[in-house]
Amino acid sequence: MERYDVSFKKKFGQNFLKDDAIVKKIVSLANITKNDLVIEVGPGGAILTRELAKVANRVLAYEIDKDLESELNKKLADYLNVDILFKDFLNADIVSDISKYQYNNIYFISNVPYYITTPIIMKLLNSNIKFKRISMMVQQEVGERLSTGCGNKSYGAITVILSYYYDVINEFFVSRNEFIPVPNVDSVVISLIEKKDKLYLKDKNFFEKIVRDSFQYKRKNIRNNLKGYNLNKVLDVLAKYGYDLTVRAEQLSLEIFVELANKLI
Repeated sequence: MERYDVSFKKKFGQNFLKDDAIVKKIVSLANITKNDLVIEVGPGGAILTRELAKVANRVLAYEIDKDLESELNKKLADYLNVDILFKDFLNADIVSDISKYQYNNIYFISNVPYYITTPIIMKLLNSNIKFKRISMMVQQEVGERLSTGCGNKSYGAITVILSYYYDVINEFFVSRNEFIPVPNVDSVVISLIEKKDKLYLKDKNFFEKIVRDSFQYKRKNIRNNLKGYNLNKVLDVLAKYGYDLTVRAEQLSLEIFVELANKLI
């Protein structure tokens, strides 16, 4: 059972894992080798960081809380292949930060702070870094939203956007009781595997805009949410799939959103 000599800060979403078995299971999801680089966000008390350092060539961890420096130095004293950057990952230039490393594959493995899960995912997508695998622990509700299919009430813009780039795998459940302090929610570990054969898109940024606009008001239909676009072209696409302008975005598949984006640009 892991013990921590720190003051936990709610503003940074700090809930640290206490069971080695769980971090071993997370690391085992990826076939990390001594030729690989791993990025971690929020190492906290380093329980996951240490396990990653055992299998990777280098671990690059981002920690926003500088007050954890003493604890991290203590927990990582025997691991010389770990670099800690005390800065906000969301403001970091990841491409520049990893440029000094040589590696065969790059992974993102992390128990991410739940309040910035979506911004972290979008930053990874927008970085254009070819991650071999992204595995992260997220709030159970978020994990369901990211991995669900169309027609589900959890289905949203981030689901569609993420599904264009990655296959999303819901790996395993983690009880809230496995953390110190105990959070108010349970968790799941998800993995993102890059799709090899992506659908053709004329403009990925425009696609993401169309998707976000389609879900802008969850209770409104496509006619209302896309009223700023050419609705005749929107209807042309929807009619091919048996829909009209009264359909809601949550009913539409990735393929339909891709076709809408290509038609409207």
